[in-house]
Amino acid sequence: MGILFPESILHSDLFAVLAAFVAINTVMYGALAVAKMLPKVYPGDWITSRNRRIETRSINPDPSRRVGRGGRRRRSATTPWTSSETPR
Repeated sequence: MGILFPESILHSDLFAVLAAFVAINTVMYGALAVAKMLPKVYPGDWITSRNRRIETRSINPDPSRRVGRGGRRRRSATTPWTSSETPR
């Protein structure tokens, strides 16, 4: 004899389906909890594409990586013009 339900309900197909649903739900929520603790993964970092920008669009770009039209380096604010370059 069962404590809350009669034994016939505990051995029914409906109770087995409910127990399977609860088991799958518990495993899924456990996996989601573990996934939230892990660091975020960016698949785009693994795949190299040709859509990368040549220039950074940052407010404060790194002057050593700045490239102008034609592949020439741009003059930074602290670098004086050389004799071969003319300011525009």
